[in-house]
Amino acid sequence: MKKELKNAWKKKSVSLLVSIVLVFLVMGCVVFWVSHKITREMSDSAIQNLSESLDLIQCTIESILRNEAEFQTLVARDIAAAPDPEDYILSYEKNSSMVKLSLVLAGKSQGISSTGDAFDPQELDFSGGGTVGGLPVSRSYLNYMGTWAYTIQCPVEREGREIGTLYVEYVYDSLDRSLPNGFYNKRAMLYIMDAQSQRFVLKPKGMGERSAGHLDLEDFYRANAIEDASLRAEVESCLEGGDSILFYHDIRDKKSLSYMWSINNGTLFLVGYVPLAAIQQEGDTVNQNIYIVVAVMLVAFFLCCLVFYFNQRQQEKLRREREAEREIHNRQLADALHAAQIASSSKSAFLSNMSHDIRTPMNAVLGFTTLLALDADDPAKVREYTKKITASGQHLLSLINDVLDVSKIESGKMVLNLEPFSLSDLVSSVDAIIQPMAAAKKQDFRIEVTGIRHENLIGDQTRVDQVLINLLSNAVKYTQAGGSIWLRIIGLKQRPGQYQRLRIEVEDNGFGMTPEFLETIFDAFTRAENSTTNKVQGTGLGMAITKNIVELMGGTIEVTSQVNQGSLFRVELEFRVPEGQGDPSFWQAQGISRVLAVDRSRENCQGILALMKDTGVTVDTVCSLEEALDRLEKSGRAAPYQLLLLDWDSLAPEALQAARQLRQALSPQALLLVLAPSGTEGLEPVLELPGTSLLAKPFFVSSLKEKLQELQGGSMEAAPAGEEEASLQGLRLLAAEDNEINAEILLDLLELDGAACQVAENGQLVLEAFERSEPGQYDAILMDVQMPVMNGYEATRAIRALARPDAQTIPIIAMTANAFAEDEKAALEAGMNAHVPKPIDVAQLKRAIRQHTQPR
Repeated sequence: MKKELKNAWKKKSVSLLVSIVLVFLVMGCVVFWVSHKITREMSDSAIQNLSESLDLIQCTIESILRNEAEFQTLVARDIAAAPDPEDYILSYEKNSSMVKLSLVLAGKSQGISSTGDAFDPQELDFSGGGTVGGLPVSRSYLNYMGTWAYTIQCPVEREGREIGTLYVEYVYDSLDRSLPNGFYNKRAMLYIMDAQSQRFVLKPKGMGERSAGHLDLEDFYRANAIEDASLRAEVESCLEGGDSILFYHDIRDKKSLSYMWSINNGTLFLVGYVPLAAIQQEGDTVNQNIYIVVAVMLVAFFLCCLVFYFNQRQQEKLRREREAEREIHNRQLADALHAAQIASSSKSAFLSNMSHDIRTPMNAVLGFTTLLALDADDPAKVREYTKKITASGQHLLSLINDVLDVSKIESGKMVLNLEPFSLSDLVSSVDAIIQPMAAAKKQDFRIEVTGIRHENLIGDQTRVDQVLINLLSNAVKYTQAGGSIWLRIIGLKQRPGQYQRLRIEVEDNGFGMTPEFLETIFDAFTRAENSTTNKVQGTGLGMAITKNIVELMGGTIEVTSQVNQGSLFRVELEFRVPEGQGDPSFWQAQGISRVLAVDRSRENCQGILALMKDTGVTVDTVCSLEEALDRLEKSGRAAPYQLLLLDWDSLAPEALQAARQLRQALSPQALLLVLAPSGTEGLEPVLELPGTSLLAKPFFVSSLKEKLQELQGGSMEAAPAGEEEASLQGLRLLAAEDNEINAEILLDLLELDGAACQVAENGQLVLEAFERSEPGQYDAILMDVQMPVMNGYEATRAIRALARPDAQTIPIIAMTANAFAEDEKAALEAGMNAHVPKPIDVAQLKRAIRQHTQPR
């Protein structure tokens, strides 16, 4: 009987359960249908709102552009009415939007700018055909401040006659102040793109968050995985026709609505995307409220149906909930454990590498220090041990610098120091560092420079050096003994004349890399691990630092490699060209007006012609010995060549005979310079010829100038004879150093070189000591920066502010562990004369002291 009752209860329970399930299914279908309908309607409404928002931004930008054009027209009228239009331009002060005004008078190819510089309209590109208020607008470009800008052209008319053309440069940053500070709760991404170059010229504030910005449309495609060829073709068609387009696409695994919105008839585009979650937020809120109401109704219905067996079911429900919570909790713990294990593994691997790489040079330092104490009476061994201790210390310092560099990169504190520099100096400094490293492994290291139009550029030479040395030192490390390494610097075509675009290639035929490692080569703390490369020490940070520096300079870097065949790194960078690089007076002073270059490579000849273009010297190029002899014979005495450049490699193996024939054909007063890489063998017989000398490749104008001055008995930056060997004998120095050991080392080093030094523990004591001193008592002050009581910057400013004649002239040299470029800049701004980083390089310290002091 009990069993039958139990079975009957089960049947009733099953029937009730089935009924409840059916009710749930029906209500669920109804709720799903209503929710889907609301979501669709809300989505359509949100898309309409998005279109209206984009229309508003479009109208705002177009209104700003029209106002700029109208205001420029008024300025053109004022210029036409001015007695002296050019004086009007020079007296005009720039504002937040109109950063530069330029005027080209009718009949002239160049004009003048409000900055006082000469202006060449050929450097601007108006070929896109875009207009603002009927006035032509140029293609977007980076101006001299490194900001994206555009120029509007406007005629200047006086009494119905056009007397000139007004060019006004505007920056895109001025548009940002008039745009909304984000929309869709700042979850929408928005860029302003120049349609002709497809470069992103402005990222308005408050428009989305990202770890790195996009440079152009192709970068936007790549970063957001927009790879559909048909979709790209459709977008390209809209860009060409100046039309707007909206399309759905998954961005970072989130369904999003992307847009390309035309502005000013397609000269500019709004580019970005909005996550659908942001668009459908209102619909989701309504659905959530519906779900809540339905859930309350279902709960009430469920409770009414289950009153008679509430207790039993309640216990079962509680048990299932506990199990579900336990399962969720366990899954969360498992996920957290897995993430912690991955983090711990990465940390352990990095610490293991760092421990090994730091302990290796530290072991050498401690070991050779012990041997130094044991063999203190043997001068030869003392010199050998100290040399090895210095090398190990330098290696340890490079490891620390790598860690500090990547820390500055990750914190966003790395900045570029943009200054003029020479490609010749860059190549020379890199060659001086890498050539000995390659020679030690019997490797062939070659440098090739082609297609360069300008060798003087504006950029951060220190960071470019760092990129090249990172790439080349890795090539030396990971190339077998006897291998080959190439550094190629290639000039790329660039439309604006004020920029030089370079491609830098570093290639080797070394060990190569696996495809798996290539995917993570630019990640921090990663190194190739195999039996061949495990002996190479390093932090695994070099490539990450290199990539971040390249991207900070607005460039790109890529790598290809095959195991046991070698690797190729390709970097592309763009540099601004300083104005007024020509120096005709130098060549007139040297008596050189005609030059003949002999090189079988037409590419090298074109490079020489491009670099010598602004010198005022006539340069002829030939590709064979016969042509060269014919040119020399025809030149005769009427217009002889004063200089002949002979490429050694291209004429080998007949180069020696060619040099002798050319030397005989030249006039005795003419110079013959042989172009050959440093260390080339077999040049001795040629260099014994009269009026013949070596000019190291690659060819640069500055190198040629140095060689000519050297042959004339001077040097462009000749130091007094024996300066490098001069001592600090007799100098009296005042030093600020709060560390007793560092102070002791400094005193001993200076005393060994004949200088007397007084050390104070902080900046306040240095200030007081200088105030008490007689004028001329101290020749220079060595100033630490981080000190108690008063730091080095404060002490320097206080000394410079003293009312005594030598307070402004006494040399103050920063001697600090703050070794970054911004630290050097801060030291100079505080009034110091030079900056020497710690650990102290004695030679560098002596050079800095000698440079700013007079010997007693």
